[in-house]
Amino acid sequence: MKKLIDEISEVTAEAFRAAGYDPKYARVTISNRPDLCEYQCNGALAAAKEYHKAPLMIAEAVVEAMKKAAIFQSVDAVKPGFINIIADPGFVSSYLEKMRHDDRLSVDPAAHPETIVIDYGGPNVAKPLHVGHLRSAVIGESVKRMGRRLGHRVIGDVHLGDWGLQMGLIIAELAERKPNLPYFDESFTGEYPSEAPFTISELEEIYPTASKKSKEDDAFKEKALEATAQLQKGRRGYRALWKQIMNVSVTDLKKNYEKLNVSFDLWKGESDAQPYIGPMVEKMKKDGYAYEDQGALIVDVAEPDDQKEVPPCMILKSDGASLYTTTDLATIVQRVQDYHPDEIIYVVDKRQEMHFIQTFRCARKCGLVSPDLKFKFIGFGTMNGKDGKPFKTREGGVMRLETLIRDIDDEMYKKIVDNENRSSANEDARETAGTVGLSALKYGDLSNQASKDYVFDVDRFTSFEGNTGPYILYTIVRIKSILGKYRDQQAASQQAESDGAIISPAGDPEKKLMLQTARWNEALEDAWADYAPHRICAYIYELANDFNSFYHETKILSEKDEAKKESWISLIRLVKDVLEDAIDVLGFSAPDRM
Repeated sequence: MKKLIDEISEVTAEAFRAAGYDPKYARVTISNRPDLCEYQCNGALAAAKEYHKAPLMIAEAVVEAMKKAAIFQSVDAVKPGFINIIADPGFVSSYLEKMRHDDRLSVDPAAHPETIVIDYGGPNVAKPLHVGHLRSAVIGESVKRMGRRLGHRVIGDVHLGDWGLQMGLIIAELAERKPNLPYFDESFTGEYPSEAPFTISELEEIYPTASKKSKEDDAFKEKALEATAQLQKGRRGYRALWKQIMNVSVTDLKKNYEKLNVSFDLWKGESDAQPYIGPMVEKMKKDGYAYEDQGALIVDVAEPDDQKEVPPCMILKSDGASLYTTTDLATIVQRVQDYHPDEIIYVVDKRQEMHFIQTFRCARKCGLVSPDLKFKFIGFGTMNGKDGKPFKTREGGVMRLETLIRDIDDEMYKKIVDNENRSSANEDARETAGTVGLSALKYGDLSNQASKDYVFDVDRFTSFEGNTGPYILYTIVRIKSILGKYRDQQAASQQAESDGAIISPAGDPEKKLMLQTARWNEALEDAWADYAPHRICAYIYELANDFNSFYHETKILSEKDEAKKESWISLIRLVKDVLEDAIDVLGFSAPDRM
């Protein structure tokens, strides 16, 4: 469906043309003075310079032409040359009628769908997810869903940290604890055990222990480095053990990501890029882009117009070891070969921006990608506690993500039980608390601009009032309740549930709700244009507010005029559908009751 504002813009453009002015000046926007009008056009101010006329004179001529169009209730030219527009109520209601019968709720698929790989997640194996992993997962999942909602082929990749010294540390520590395991016997030729020699809890204890030991014991560190080298060279036992580490870790990671309603199409890691590194490095050397400097292999990526220093991109260290940059470049090569993407998006801590500037430039300069491939870095800020510092546990440590989720669910459970006076043993309340708690967590994050730091306030995020996930869900549940009561009314009077047409609004709150509902396609496309989920949050918060204002002023179920009641029922059902569509894009859902 065409956007409502586009329909208004097209008629305005015709009026500019009819008045003798270039239609390029007919840009219509939502009014920044809703007390005066619903839409505005400031094109006469810009046209005045070209036509050497007073802006008000141009605006008045355009307004005369606009008055002939049936889609406007009123249009006025006001000093110094603004055009104020109020849409015709019948035009708005007819737009919503089309919208509610559209399976896509007015959201058209992209005219030119693209294949997009999105890299979000980035956890290290053998470590639990902690609060530092929240933003990449939540923002990345929403961006993925936005793209898919608009018809793009979006491929999500977790991009695991599964290679390098951390693996050598785990292997070295296991060799000291359980030296008799067959993985450490180079003469062993049989099949290795199908079950891992550790649980996820043991594995999560082994890594920090080994990491601490390597900083205090040089001999142990050398063992870990040697184990890393042997693993990467393909030592059979170490590769088998590495697979066990991966299986146990990935199973646990999937379980925890599932709690966040986050999923990935690809569970690839740095190890998957290893076969591409050698040929890639040889190409860089052969083409003359990579050269040695103090034993290291580097590529210059600085550009003449850089406002700040962009250091050379190091491909290999002096000992021949690869780096994160090497792996990221090889991963790009792999993605291009496997998926032929039009764009690759990275959702990563904004403090890594320079790394990705270097990586993207190196990929282009060395011809690893076509000139048409787009790169996008979505850098996010930190999640802070009320003290303004990165979020920690009460003891000052890094909080596990599953602990944060549990704490929020518990807080929501208390509030739901208090609100409904339910029994504390009510399992429905527990399930609802999990659903609402996830909305509190995700909406609390996503409602902030991704690049900004924000304060994680559990009390505020779990509130049923204000700009929060629970408030949005409470609005949806309120609409579901009204619709349920309406169905009961119809059943009691032995009438079939009506599918009444949405008719012209009876008052300002209803029309305001209609206009906001009609903007869903515009809001989604606007959010996608800048990969900005916070704009969807802003849209549904306004929509929820407009519904609640309408609800408090309208006696929907007791209305005697059946046509009007049926129109209202159809309208609020559409509002519910839009809200549920939007929160699905954000990555959470609504319960049937709260």
